Amino acid sequence: MFRFFTEKNWHLWSWLGSAIILSSLWIQVKIDVKINEWFGEFYDMIQKALGAPNAITIGEYWASLLSFIILAAMYVGVAVLVSFFTSHYLFRWRAAMVEWYHSVYDKARKIEGAAQRVQEDTIKFSRIMESLGTSLIEALMILIEFMPILFGLGIGIPIFFFGDWDYGLIVGALIWSIGGTIFLVILGLILRLVGVEYDLQKKEAAYRKILVIAEDDGTIRPKSIDELFEDVRSIHYLSYLRYLYFNIGRIAYLQANVLSAYVFLAPAIVAGAVTLGVMQQIIRAFGRVEGSMQYILKAWPTIIELASVYKRLREFEYKIKQNEFVDEKI
Repeated sequence: MFRFFTEKNWHLWSWLGSAIILSSLWIQVKIDVKINEWFGEFYDMIQKALGAPNAITIGEYWASLLSFIILAAMYVGVAVLVSFFTSHYLFRWRAAMVEWYHSVYDKARKIEGAAQRVQEDTIKFSRIMESLGTSLIEALMILIEFMPILFGLGIGIPIFFFGDWDYGLIVGALIWSIGGTIFLVILGLILRLVGVEYDLQKKEAAYRKILVIAEDDGTIRPKSIDELFEDVRSIHYLSYLRYLYFNIGRIAYLQANVLSAYVFLAPAIVAGAVTLGVMQQIIRAFGRVEGSMQYILKAWPTIIELASVYKRLREFEYKIKQNEFVDEKI
């Protein structure tokens, strides 16, 4: 799966491409920081304008909106280019995987579900990595940029439970985000969601294979197909039930998450210790830090699917190597 990074003919795409994607994501995060600063200045201006008539001019108001439009246009431009380049990058990764599978397909074709592994799982791997991989890197970069900002904004204001402690906002975000994520990861492990997804794909592969064989082989009767589809039905129903339990915890936590920043800021808001602009900056920075730390939580269903695809491809490559070893002995 990782020959893309080890074979010389792919080094330009794998290593230089990775550097380009990382640099572009960093630029995106820097623009996001500037947007956060804009929110603070804009809402302070709004508070000033609402406090007294003609406290600001219409020109100042339009100029502020224009500055946001420029920042937003820059962000959109970078995001679109990153998305376009990442799609090409990950297709090359898939091509590197497929080329090797093609070169050993005489041995691979003897393995159960070989066609599905080479065609379906490789495209799933690349598509999931496109959405999941770049989002994970961006989440880490957001943490690096926004945690110092959140710390700076939280100095000197009272925080619920932590009082005037300078690290109150940071620690509050950590406790709430990491605590919730750990809870749901443990819940996912208890419910064996990765294993269920893996079993589901195996049952679907076996069902599809017999349907393909039945196209050309008249001896395959409907009873055999029905028996395999019954296995598919049972594993899907089990999957739905397990995700029902998991989603109760996940969705309830995410709904409570909407109020978390306001809860921590309650003493500062009631005491009038922050302006409207500073409050908006804190809430947005808190949300960005919190969202990044909750990345695993929000992306958990996709992570489970990626883990299942990785497990299947790793098992497939292991069986190919086993077949090669048997052929060498013969």
